[in-house]
Amino acid sequence: MLNPLPQSAQAIATYIPHQGSMCLLERVEQCDSQRIVCSTGSHRSPHNPLRHAEQLGVAAGIEYAAQAMALHAALQAPSTERAQAGYLTSVRGVTMHAMRLDTYPQDLRVEAECVALSDSAAMYQFAVYADTTCVLEGKMSAVLRVEV
Repeated sequence: MLNPLPQSAQAIATYIPHQGSMCLLERVEQCDSQRIVCSTGSHRSPHNPLRHAEQLGVAAGIEYAAQAMALHAALQAPSTERAQAGYLTSVRGVTMHAMRLDTYPQDLRVEAECVALSDSAAMYQFAVYADTTCVLEGKMSAVLRVEV
């Protein structure tokens, strides 16, 4: 890992394109060259921008995982480079083990493990947990653009 671990949502937002309440991750618990583990309580917020009809469906966990993936890729890049934007190209093999995220009182743990990473693309497998319960898992790929 080339960059220091961000210790707050505000610090995480300096590495990913999402800002304000759309930056869903709050802490980096672990990170190495292959894997990142983040945690957050943002799923409980009534102001979460992904809520619909006063609920946060489990599929919103895909965005949490995408942000963990983007953060991991950014932390692996030289500190002179920052992610400008990334575009999910596929999400597959998704298994949803719950209906909603907002019903869990525990912080969410978002894990993303790099399967392949280049300057222009990334593939990760991911899982979202509430305590020890896996609520969502799958794989995703993205095209990365880097602003120098």
